[in-house]
Amino acid sequence: MSLDKDQVQHIAMLARLKVADEDIAEACDKLSRIVDFVDQLSQADTSGVVPMAHPLDQTQRLRPDAVTEANDRDNVQQNAAHVADGMYLVPKVIE
Repeated sequence: MSLDKDQVQHIAMLARLKVADEDIAEACDKLSRIVDFVDQLSQADTSGVVPMAHPLDQTQRLRPDAVTEANDRDNVQQNAAHVADGMYLVPKVIE
């Protein structure tokens, strides 16, 4: 697919790029080659390929889910302006 001058200028406007008039021809050629390459990639048969999130077969290293601090909520909430039943009271924002 070959892009023309108007299409490249429209793409540049959408990307908020200022392309000089003397650089439009080069941009047309480069963008056309990119679009052709994407078209070529889209023709590859991927019907038997399983989608994956990562190319390596690894799992996330997680730390054990264990409590490491004592519950000091009552002491911390002494600094709050308004507290009720262990919760912070804040002004209503949404009506």
